[in-house]
Amino acid sequence: MRPCVKGMCKFESLKNGKIDLADIALMNDALDVIADNEYLIQQERERQSKK
Repeated sequence: MRPCVKGMCKFESLKNGKIDLADIALMNDALDVIADNEYLIQQERERQSKK
């Protein structure tokens, strides 16, 4: 559901088969990378603020 919640696709596209599992996996991988990058950025900001 993450791709739908994040606006990458519509739920109807999941239900009617316009989007397949490979598409969903690719979108989830992209969302994971974004989340990882945001986490790393936040960690670096916290590290920088402690200097």
